[in-house]
Amino acid sequence: MKKILAFLLIAFSLQSHAQFGKGLFGSDPIINLENWDKQRVHWGYYLGFNAYDFKFDYKTAGPDIQVKGTTGFNVGLIGNLRLQEYIDLRFEPGLYYTQRDLYFPGFDNETDALRQVKSTYIHFPLLLKFSALRTGNIRPFLVGGVSTTLNLGSNSKSKDDNLNERFRMKQWTNNYEMGFGVDLYLEYFKFSPSIRGVFGLNDEIIRDEDPNSPWTGNIGTMKTRGVFVNFTFQ
Repeated sequence: MKKILAFLLIAFSLQSHAQFGKGLFGSDPIINLENWDKQRVHWGYYLGFNAYDFKFDYKTAGPDIQVKGTTGFNVGLIGNLRLQEYIDLRFEPGLYYTQRDLYFPGFDNETDALRQVKSTYIHFPLLLKFSALRTGNIRPFLVGGVSTTLNLGSNSKSKDDNLNERFRMKQWTNNYEMGFGVDLYLEYFKFSPSIRGVFGLNDEIIRDEDPNSPWTGNIGTMKTRGVFVNFTFQ
């Protein structure tokens, strides 16, 4: 019975995949949601993944701070305003979870060398979407703009610093973003996978009280870098 069920599941998946491919990439596809992009305003949501990093600039040359990132999770809403046939203005507020482990040089034990930076971001991007000409049920696009981010795990108000194992960052930061993706027009909704890079504009670190701190003393600037992979449903 298990083998029969597995066979039926595989057969159904292959058939669905074939129909999906024919509908999107066939030589004469059925045009789905033909008038969707003519809406002045529409809404949606997205789910996705992120990979955050830091870019460090140092006051003097020396060993680098090593950053080990993890794969985080994104969820958010989309508001889309059609400006003209090929340009849209998008607001995509979302909640982003991530963690970065920082390994500072010059320490003999991991307790002092390691700082775990757990961040919960509320992200507010304002973006312009530049779409290509639609071909069947496919429409590639480029996206770019600016964003501001609230870091709920910044520890910015803490009086403790790295001497008390407390790594502190500024609560607000500004970024610019660039990316690309593709709109896939399905029978009942539009599905849009995309990838986007985010680049921090501000120095985010809050330095320790000691100007010669082994954790923050040699850091000139620390700025966020990240990659978002989002799956949008509209």
